[in-house]
Amino acid sequence: MILREESMRRFVEEADRGQWTLLPECLDDFIDESNPVRVIDVFVETLELAEMSFEGVKPAATGRPSYHPSVLLKLYIYGYLNRVQSGRRLEREAGRNVEVMWLLGRLAPDHKTIADFRKDNGLALRKVCARFVELCRDMGLLATASVAIDGSKFKAVNNRDKNFTRAKVERRRAQLGRVWRDI
Repeated sequence: MILREESMRRFVEEADRGQWTLLPECLDDFIDESNPVRVIDVFVETLELAEMSFEGVKPAATGRPSYHPSVLLKLYIYGYLNRVQSGRRLEREAGRNVEVMWLLGRLAPDHKTIADFRKDNGLALRKVCARFVELCRDMGLLATASVAIDGSKFKAVNNRDKNFTRAKVERRRAQLGRVWRDI
């Protein structure tokens, strides 16, 4: 009969969860130099949030201290890049995801704060998204191929309203370009 202790020695042993360490672990040690959260951090820190009309850049004199808009913007961009749109899921990520903990400096805003930030800063968020796309384009991270997806499913229907030619796509891109310039 094989004893459990003898068979356990053949595997990598886990650390004791209750074991104290002499030096606390640094979150920066867990984030690689090429991790995208470092790009998000640098990008947001270079923005002039007051010029982009973000609310709450200057703190109120009374009341509870609020989160700086840059913290919530970093969380918003992280969620956008990682397909996490829900405020409740972003709240959970801030409490368990090491990348988000590093990005936010271990701050964990609740879902209502995240939702209010989105609601109150809609125009400013659009400006930031446009600037982020410009940055990605300048860095050569975007492909030059054109892809048009209408997201609809049809049973063998190919009428002219649902069929997109290259000219229609180019007209739509020009229209969207004018809208972005106006923002």
